[in-house]
Amino acid sequence: MDELDLAWEDEERPRNHRRRAASAPAKSRKKKGRGGRTFLAFFLCLLVVGGLALGAYAGIDKIKGLFSAPDYDGGGTGSVTVEVIQGQLAADIGNTLQEKGVVKSAKAFVEAAKNDERSKKLQPGFYNMRKQMKASAALTLMLDPHSRLVNKVTLAEGLTWQDTFKKLSEATKIPYEDFENAAKDPKALGVGDVWYTRTDKKERAPGIEGFLFPATYEFPPNVDATGILKIIVQRFNQEVEKIGFIDAVTNTLHISPFEALVGASIAQVEGLDKDQAGIVRVLYNRVYSNKFPCNCLQVDSTVNYYLRITGKGAKPSTELLNSELHNKNNPYNTHDNPGMPIGPISNPGTSALSAAMAPDKTKAEFYYFLAINTAGDTAYAKTYKEFQDLWAQAQKNGVK
Repeated sequence: MDELDLAWEDEERPRNHRRRAASAPAKSRKKKGRGGRTFLAFFLCLLVVGGLALGAYAGIDKIKGLFSAPDYDGGGTGSVTVEVIQGQLAADIGNTLQEKGVVKSAKAFVEAAKNDERSKKLQPGFYNMRKQMKASAALTLMLDPHSRLVNKVTLAEGLTWQDTFKKLSEATKIPYEDFENAAKDPKALGVGDVWYTRTDKKERAPGIEGFLFPATYEFPPNVDATGILKIIVQRFNQEVEKIGFIDAVTNTLHISPFEALVGASIAQVEGLDKDQAGIVRVLYNRVYSNKFPCNCLQVDSTVNYYLRITGKGAKPSTELLNSELHNKNNPYNTHDNPGMPIGPISNPGTSALSAAMAPDKTKAEFYYFLAINTAGDTAYAKTYKEFQDLWAQAQKNGVK
């Protein structure tokens, strides 16, 4: 007997079977034990082999599924919008596509992405897709620029709310008036309570100016004016939180965030990024040091802002009339009204916001600034006499 036969017998017979079987003739043992069991074993082998063959034949799709991801065939039908979010991996995108019924499995999309180098160029945004697409076809469609639903607009630093609404309207085809109406309640758009107080106790402009953060935006399809402005204000909130704006101006400069925002908005239109911290320092010196006449800013950019929002158009400083500079009906008149004006005069970017929270300490004794050349570089003066000398030089350089 071989070891296999012994092992099989040991499992099936009583422990003392050898002693009882010893009295039986050897021929008898072979006939009863081995012959019957050999036939049974052979029969069972046939069943097992036959069963495996049948299973392989009947379950071929299931076995294939162990090695390849479920996938549709063809280019799909219908239409469905899918969003790809910044920072998502192929698996995340695949899960979204599967949930939307675009692909049969996320795994199939991941495999398609791995096999196509172009997948690295996939951009965040909204895509017009079809349902029940082959994963590779879905990827190809997403890489087609025409499948991307884009309401894209770039808002530059220093735009007014009017300029901003005009650009938004042009890009989205939403009426300008819709943005005006949506902006009537800044708090509903996300402007927090911290922006509604001033340490100088002055009147505060109620509008959205200053909170329309300059950046490139891609808005979702079918969004309305209110939704768009909420997205922009949210971006503003994210930016000021990121740079620590509120804590810095409150705890270090001891002024309200709103006053600092006003300073940032003026610096944004008055000078280049590299000069904005120095400009803010001069602005703060004028209104908070009690060392400048009437603590007035005396800047023409605030006068020009009022002319622009009232439909009259801005002018070079040399062309501003005395009646315009000292217009008592102009709430942005900084030649006669002390302190920061009632509100921002533009929508500042990160550079100007950073300058407003950390003004240039080396300009602590300066009270004047001006563009010294047509490139926009800023020069500074401590006295009015120094300022006049710089102005004469600026005019020679072509500054108006």
